[in-house]
Amino acid sequence: MNEMVEQIELLLEQENNKQLKEYLNNLNISDVEELIGELPEHGPRFIETLSLNRAVNVFRILDSPTQERIIKKLSGQKVADLINALPPDDRTALFSELHGDAVKTLILHLSPDDRKEALSLLGYEEESVGRLMTPDYIAVKKNWDVTRVLSHIRRYGKNSETIDVIYVIDENGVLLDDIRIREILLVKPETKVSDLMDGRLISLSASDPQEEAINIFRMNNRVALPVVDNEHILLGIVTVDDILWIANEEYTEDIQKIGGTEALDEPYLDINLFLLVKKRVGWLIILFLGEMLTATAMGFFEKSIEKAVVLALFIPLIISSGGNSGSQASTLIIQAMALGEVTVADWWRVMRRELLSGLMLGLTLGLIGFMRIYIWTMFSPIYGPHWILVGLTVGCALIGVVLWGSLAGSMLPLILKKLGADPATSSAPFVATLVDVTGLIIYFSIAVMIMKGVML
Repeated sequence: MNEMVEQIELLLEQENNKQLKEYLNNLNISDVEELIGELPEHGPRFIETLSLNRAVNVFRILDSPTQERIIKKLSGQKVADLINALPPDDRTALFSELHGDAVKTLILHLSPDDRKEALSLLGYEEESVGRLMTPDYIAVKKNWDVTRVLSHIRRYGKNSETIDVIYVIDENGVLLDDIRIREILLVKPETKVSDLMDGRLISLSASDPQEEAINIFRMNNRVALPVVDNEHILLGIVTVDDILWIANEEYTEDIQKIGGTEALDEPYLDINLFLLVKKRVGWLIILFLGEMLTATAMGFFEKSIEKAVVLALFIPLIISSGGNSGSQASTLIIQAMALGEVTVADWWRVMRRELLSGLMLGLTLGLIGFMRIYIWTMFSPIYGPHWILVGLTVGCALIGVVLWGSLAGSMLPLILKKLGADPATSSAPFVATLVDVTGLIIYFSIAVMIMKGVML
């Protein structure tokens, strides 16, 4: 990579446009994308210099902020050529990231048919499958023979997003089936399309959320899936490259939310500092206000703490154990939901598993906590003559807090999903804060029950 950068910098310094164009056009598109990342100030020039076909292929794999930055600095003719040559799904993705005025300007560069197509795709909700689909596909009729199908593919296949899958429709455009190109190539020319249909059709609805489409692709091992409307009329297709892109964005967004921040719309190093602070400060304030309830809970048990100061020594141990178990459970369930392994309907199975696992985890930590107090007492009377009561209190509290943390962490994502919210917002910091406050109540309540009449 360093060698490429040095060579490019030399050509730029020499103002040798001919050699620069030849050098860029001989690189892999992924190498050009890396060069734009290394030399962002020259990104527009690289796109301007590349042949149109290669410029489109490079531009479509750039992240949205880089696309926006580059397109603002391209010449009017290059913008027009680029926008018209972009596949409809990539063009829609670009338009959806730009501001309204910029979109209006770019749409004017399109041909009437492409303009109508772009406006149609932009009419779907932002996170819907309709925004991902492309209307460039191969459709045939069931009464055609293979000879006619192959002739149709030769004529229209160049403009199709993929010819790996051929779609069968009726006279009204209703989707009947899909057939892989391999099946068409391996049969006799006179074979009818209807003889190749097996009825095992999987399709997406244009109004489906993109997250659902990711799961369907994952479960069915497809390179493309058809998109239909409410009347099952074929509208377009979604290809796996678009799904992989969206899956990466969803994964990044979920990880950021799990960390206790709003999703970043740009790469970390590119986002404005004040916007970065704004994305983080909201959750921090909410978590801070939540943690203030910890002081309120401790104030409620102030007299108990005064009588048995030793209890205060174990507060960090208790609440951190509960928070950690809750964070573990929350992360596991959010990931399982993202992969389609767990749904809201599985809440009872999840609760049953977390009851058992939380109890076993709590017993393990409780036993360790009790043994810790026992071993320390052998060398120093720091816990006083009633160390057994202290040990039982800590051990039982750990069982209760870890069990509660596991239940809270596992159920909260499912509850949020049921309410229509993003499960990822039940982030580890949020669960930890919730369990901190309730963990104190559990701890001191158990202490009062065990130590009443002796230390309290």
